[in-house]
Amino acid sequence: MSFTLIIIVITTIVSISAWKNSSLFSSCVMHPYSIYRNNEYQRFIFSGFVHGSWGHLLFNMVTFFFFGRNVEYAFSYYFGSAGTYFFLALYLLGIIVADIPSYWKNRTNPSYSAIGASGGVSSVLFASILIDPLNQICLYFFICLPGFVLGSIYLVYSYFKGSDLSDRINHDAHLYGALFGMVMTTILRPRFLMEFLDQLTRFSLF
Repeated sequence: MSFTLIIIVITTIVSISAWKNSSLFSSCVMHPYSIYRNNEYQRFIFSGFVHGSWGHLLFNMVTFFFFGRNVEYAFSYYFGSAGTYFFLALYLLGIIVADIPSYWKNRTNPSYSAIGASGGVSSVLFASILIDPLNQICLYFFICLPGFVLGSIYLVYSYFKGSDLSDRINHDAHLYGALFGMVMTTILRPRFLMEFLDQLTRFSLF
């Protein structure tokens, strides 16, 4: 079984368990104030395995399934047996790194909390875009654009929505998870970036 499927299974089990156990749920939530005051650093990683609803869980895991397989295969191809561990590190570190800006901004705000695997999913999604920028990504199954185009729109949207807490979505995690995914993938194999730029120079809408 691939790491992609293992992560999906574990995340689903933990999320369902947390819905049935309020103590488990509250102990996993990304709560910067608790981390800052009580040194509960485990929340950086545990928060990536709990979700607020079936819709939240399905959206993240379906996205991760489609793009995770591509990145896991590419990593295995280029890095051999070490590739699967690089892939796992990309996902887990993506969850942690993506939450650091939110932690720093809200560490003295007891009312702020966040959950979900968005940082890890964004890391994998943008690693996939870096590796294959011209691959078509379909938004809501009918608006299809090359990955680098949709990714650019997504980054700009996340940046400007980062200060908006009214929709209870951690847009900062999307943004920084995406940036981390591209940076780590480039560090692992710098030729990914050169090949990415080469594909863009040859891209044409017509």
